[in-house]
Amino acid sequence: MTNQVRALRRDKGWTQADLAAACGVSRQTIVAIEKRRYDPSLSLAFQIARAFAVRVEDVFHPEPPDGTNP
Repeated sequence: MTNQVRALRRDKGWTQADLAAACGVSRQTIVAIEKRRYDPSLSLAFQIARAFAVRVEDVFHPEPPDGTNP
């Protein structure tokens, strides 16, 4: 899954710690999501989208099975 977490966070001027606090998770969790080492639960994905005041599909995008961009 690809995501726009880092770009959205930077647009808001937030640190990873700021976003983590807004979502009730550790900074390390945000780091792992940004680096695509961890796909968040559905609940956390919605919390992140809510923190940015955008739709969840504006933050997270499934990767096509062959790894190419649609």
